[in-house]
Amino acid sequence: MSADDVNQFIKTNRRVAKQVETFRGHSESDKHWAARREFLLRNMSEFEGEGQMDRLLSLSIVWTNNKFLGCQYSAELMERVNEMADGIEVEDAPVFKTRDEMVKQQRMSFGIA
Repeated sequence: MSADDVNQFIKTNRRVAKQVETFRGHSESDKHWAARREFLLRNMSEFEGEGQMDRLLSLSIVWTNNKFLGCQYSAELMERVNEMADGIEVEDAPVFKTRDEMVKQQRMSFGIA
């Protein structure tokens, strides 16, 4: 689903789009929200039933926290949300490095093995 597909879906499914808009966080930037909204719209059909929307919302937040803030979660959880987000393109997403990666890079720049 591309950004154009998302916009087309929103235009043709006003009720669903209106419901999804209620899930936007107050401090969520337009870029974060666009990505998370696409995540929600792509996966809503898999999370129908009582309590399932809360589960989907939690997974969408896990995915955006990892993508935009660099938060880390279990490998199993990250595999799940990355599968759910497969194909979502995020422009200018930050790149995060672990402390170990930064130390290794510093050592290499000073010629320390």
